[in-house]
Formats: sequence, C-alpha cells, structure tokens
Amino acid sequence: MTYDTLASADTITETAAALQKRGVDVIVVKDAAEALAKAKELIPAGASVMNGSSRTLEEIGFIGYLKEGKHGWNNLHEAVLAQQDPAKQAALRAASLSSDFYLGSVHALAQTGEMLVASASGSQLPHLAFTSPNLVLVVGAQKIVPTLADAFARLREYVFPLEDARMKSVGYPGSLLAKILIMADELPMMGRKVHVILVEEKLGF
Repeated sequence: MTYDTLASADTITETAAALQKRGVDVIVVKDAAEALAKAKELIPAGASVMNGSSRTLEEIGFIGYLKEGKHGWNNLHEAVLAQQDPAKQAALRAASLSSDFYLGSVHALAQTGEMLVASASGSQLPHLAFTSPNLVLVVGAQKIVPTLADAFARLREYVFPLEDARMKSVGYPGSLLAKILIMADELPMMGRKVHVILVEEKLGF
C-alpha cells in the first residue's frame, strides 16, 4: 500500500460521513489556503490557543500566522517557549493543557472514522483526549486509509521513518513511537467540539 496518494472524492465523502457519526464536525476544503482561512474562522478573538509540532500547520501557514501576532488570540505556545526559567516554563506548559483551542493534525485517518496520533513525549495527547474543549485538526487527504489496522501500518511504515529522519536532521537522536492515541468517538455529554478540516491535497507526513 502507498501512503502518500490522495484519497478519491468518494473516499473523502465516505470518511467525512464516518467522522460525523463519531461526533466530529468535518469541513472539506480544496487546499492549504482554504484550510488556513477556515482554521482562523473557527477561533474567536481573545481565545487561548495551543498547538503541537505539526508540519501540516506549518504548510498551511498557520504557524507563521501565529508568529506574526496579529490574530488577537492568547498564544500559549509562544508564552511557553519564551519563558527561560524551567520551573515557570513547566507551570505554563501545565496551564496550557486547558487552552480554549488546540490545533494539530493526525498521522492517519481510517475511512471508518478513527484517527491515530503518535507522540514521543505525549505532550499533545492530553489536549486531544480530554483537556481542550475545542480541537481543530487539519488533515491532508493522503492520510486516509481503509481501516484502523491500515492506520497503524501507515504510522509505523511511513510516518515514523520520515519523522525519525527529520528529528535526526535537526540534531536530535531520532524519534520514538512512545505513545499512540486512537480517537474513536467523541462523547456528546462532554460538550467538546472537534473540528476536522479535511484538505483535498497532500499536507504533512
């Protein structure tokens, strides 16, 4: 199986319907520019925002937009990185877990609606699993695979080697599939909003 081929229009429609049944709001857009516009539209002025490390967010221009500082949001990630005192930085990182919005992507999306996210540190997983009341996940359509088993295969056979090489290229020992989260359903009684912006082009790994 190849893991970098864009899903067909029918597959995208089927996957979107499966996500909706699992309590996820799906917005299908054509390209990175539309994805950025939609992400910006979803976040109101004054909201606190946290994001994970994401090539997808970089490629749509969201990280650059955050750094410009013209958005009117409370950029928690910037505050964490700016703090030099280890104890104070740890406190800011802990406080950021309850951000109004968390933005990121997933490593694989099954046509049956399950989303798979892996992490070496696990830092983004609390947001995704529970703590942030609003999630905005931007997903390139090449990440769609038929089943959850295929999602795990995509993660291990395709995503991890690329991420491992990327980490080594910037001076780290490499990456690690230390923690893996399956996002299978969103419980309505929790009141969270999970938005998936599904993009009809290749984005990220």
